[in-house]
Amino acid sequence: MSDAPAGAGYVQIYTGDGKGKTTAALGLALRAWGHDRRVIVVQFMKADPTWGEIVGLRRIGIDVLQVGLNHWVREGHVSDQDRAAAAAGFSKAREIVQSGLFDLVVLDEIWTALYFELVDLDAVMALMREKPRAVELVMTGRRAPQAAMAAADLVTEMRLVKHYYDAGVPARPGIEF
Repeated sequence: MSDAPAGAGYVQIYTGDGKGKTTAALGLALRAWGHDRRVIVVQFMKADPTWGEIVGLRRIGIDVLQVGLNHWVREGHVSDQDRAAAAAGFSKAREIVQSGLFDLVVLDEIWTALYFELVDLDAVMALMREKPRAVELVMTGRRAPQAAMAAADLVTEMRLVKHYYDAGVPARPGIEF
């Protein structure tokens, strides 16, 4: 049981075009876990259990639920299977948040899933409003909508200044995944 005072759970959004949204959320998850908080990470649009963060989280005992399919979703090429996986994942995420079994729930890439029209903004906004008071809800992804940012308690926007991807460096194991 968490020793956080009642009403201590807030809604945090990490968004923007810069690197570090998931990294920041996972850092917070590690910090919460280190204080004996009950933590779960729900990843939208991701399904590779071999990524370093998934292996590491599971190794130390942080629950992870990946609700994407094992391929990149491309703008203009969203399949019915992508929509079904996201809908089932959002339904499960809503159950997790509402259960009160976790002190910290990370919905990784939820805003990207919204951008690709895999989840519904009204449903996400309702989840933000209706979460139990003590649950800390962290939501990541590019393009968080203004309405969600206005409703959140904390918003951090990662701004891209420079990235080695632009010089042709591919994603590296242990650094980007």
